[in-house]
Order: sequence, then C-alpha cells, then structure tokens
Amino acid sequence: MKRLHLEHIIRASTAILDVEAVVVIGSQSILGKYPNAPSELTESFEADVVVPGDKVGKGLLEGSIGELSLFHDTFGYYVDEVAEVTSVLPDEWESRLIRVQNENTGGAVGLCLEPHDLAVAKYIAGRPKDRSFTLGMIRHGLLNRQELLIRLNETTLDQKTRTHITSVIQEQFSRIEDHSSFE
Repeated sequence: MKRLHLEHIIRASTAILDVEAVVVIGSQSILGKYPNAPSELTESFEADVVVPGDKVGKGLLEGSIGELSLFHDTFGYYVDEVAEVTSVLPDEWESRLIRVQNENTGGAVGLCLEPHDLAVAKYIAGRPKDRSFTLGMIRHGLLNRQELLIRLNETTLDQKTRTHITSVIQEQFSRIEDHSSFE
C-alpha cells in the first residue's frame, strides 16, 4: 500500500461512517509517520481502521470498502474494520497519534499509530508476520531500542509476557547490529 492509497481509505472511511476522523492501527499506520516507508513494510493491501463505538459491529466499512468489495476489486486495497481492543497498546498512545490530513483525504483526518506504539502492538500479537514487520522496522532505523522498551513498560502486561517480549526485542536489535558489523 502507498500513502496515497491510505489517504483514499481515510477519505472513504470517514464518508461512509459520517465521522471527521478514523484511527488506523494496523501495519499500514506506518505510513502516517513515514509516507515513503520501505516497501517491505507496506506490502499489505489492507488498512485496519477503528470504527467508532456506536458504529462497531454494523459492518459499514466491510460491506462497502472491505475485502472482496467492489472497492477492493477496483483499487486493489481495502479496509479491515476493527475495534480499538484489537491491539494492546502502551498507555497514552492516543496522545502520540500521527495526523494525516490533506487534499487527498478531502479534509478528513486519519490518526495513525506512532511507530513505537505500533511495534509494541506487533510484538504483543506475536505472529510470524508481526516479527518480520518489527525486524524490518529495526533494519530500516525506524525504531529506537530504549524508546521501545519504555513503551513496552508502559503497557499493561503480565510479567512473563513482558519478559518474553523484552528478550525478543533485544534479540532482534542484536541480530541487526551483528549483521551490520559485517557490512
């Protein structure tokens, strides 16, 4: 997905939901802070858009611009309608959202996760594709290890999970640092 595609999704989502802003929480929220993010981080054809509370469960986006819709067939990308609870995020994540608003959004606002908050959510989800994504973020210098560990500590987790994720973060940074020393 390209930033232009995300802007189109923001414009369409806000129009369908009749709201001024939507929150983008999935991997493509990286396009908020990094409009020209590396291609390995923008391979997804879907944007996870949080639907406001009173519209959750109504399928407004899924039916109009979701997977297998005419929108998807026409443009090649689509929306995955999600609830805010889909991702476990650090405290105060809302205060760090990256605002996307321009002519391409038709004045509508897309609020994208700050990259460290996105990475924490990906580490907690823990799927292989999430680990590849966070490794790519590190490889391209989009994450600071100390900031990431601070955000992890600001996230409500049990100690076993926190310890495991801390070790995964350390291992990924070490892997990139070890590899770069051979270049």
